[in-house]
Amino acid sequence: MPNKEEMKGNWNEFKGKLKQKYAELTDDDLMYEEGKEDEMWGKLEKKLGKAKKEILSVFE
Repeated sequence: MPNKEEMKGNWNEFKGKLKQKYAELTDDDLMYEEGKEDEMWGKLEKKLGKAKKEILSVFE
């Protein structure tokens, strides 16, 4: 599972993988803003009905 720095540095790659796995995600859902990562993950967890750890399993 990638750490916060790896995700920040490779966000476009990670975003593409998430959109492949979860087709219902939009660019707005995956808008990365410095300092608002927890808010973004909360929205993703709610929309997908999955925990952050489960969502991030796409990177394993």
